[in-house]
Amino acid sequence: MMMKNRRRSWRTALFAAALCVSLLTGCVNQHPDGTTATAVTYESVTTLLTISDPVELAAVAKAKALVAAMEEEPRIIATSAATAEICDRLNLDLVGVCSTTTSTLPERYAEVTTVGTAMSPDMEIVASLDPDWILSPISLQSDLEPKYEAIDTEYAFLNLRSVQGMYRSIQELGEIFDREEEAAALVEEFTEFYEEYSQKNEGKESPKVLILMGLPGSYIIATENSYVGSLVEMAGGENVYAGTDAEFLTVNTEDMKTKEPDIILRAAHALPDSVLEMFEEEFATNDIWQHFEAVQNGRVYDLSYELFGMSATFDYPEALEELQQILYPESDEG
Repeated sequence: MMMKNRRRSWRTALFAAALCVSLLTGCVNQHPDGTTATAVTYESVTTLLTISDPVELAAVAKAKALVAAMEEEPRIIATSAATAEICDRLNLDLVGVCSTTTSTLPERYAEVTTVGTAMSPDMEIVASLDPDWILSPISLQSDLEPKYEAIDTEYAFLNLRSVQGMYRSIQELGEIFDREEEAAALVEEFTEFYEEYSQKNEGKESPKVLILMGLPGSYIIATENSYVGSLVEMAGGENVYAGTDAEFLTVNTEDMKTKEPDIILRAAHALPDSVLEMFEEEFATNDIWQHFEAVQNGRVYDLSYELFGMSATFDYPEALEELQQILYPESDEG
């Protein structure tokens, strides 16, 4: 099996590439004047799928060489349902997978050892599986990186903050793990879908959208750099908190009122039933919400938890269809 004492040099390059991807996918069509009436264009999406950054290319090449030097197939752990689904689509075997009660894991991993939840994997179990690679979503990097540092393995945080980021990560994984054919087929499937979808709402006025991400007992603002925010942007909505590098913001309701969104979307980070109950109470008891035009016009919507989570998934067409009904209810195409 491959010796793992070269981990540090690869890790540095990997993080540089991950940051590059995150920044790129956060800069597309942010509607700086608040009047743009088109979704993210097909051209901008396909441009983001072209990997040309030299640091990113070097990181992928180094990882590919490490895998190629191994004497057997790499032992991979996927610590979230989203990363496991990507591995399944790329025809990769796993030695460890997350446990989940909110998602359905691919059937091929039914007998694979579970390592705990995505947010808190059991590192004793992880280490006992002697993994060569651990794959996790980049949204959990700050929590999980110190834990991965403590064991002798490679690890990668996939950019699942947008559909574009997911497919860019798929291309990189395909290159690293000798699954270029599978990755190319997946990317082609996406680009064909989006070429048609991007024309759906062309020329229509972009509604201004406020996205609330609920946690048990509280909520935060989701920007266009979050997965839910990226879907709204793809659908042609204008995020009223666009233009920041942050994924989420903490903002008071008085500031939200100054943005005067046309539509308010409510999503759940976890425990959707509890979050929905929290939102209902908040909107019923906090009088300021009654002064929002979106509330007065009945344009407050709770998004499906299965489709609007924290990480990009292959269910994005269904999520975009749900947004179509919300953002453009008068559309003949909806």
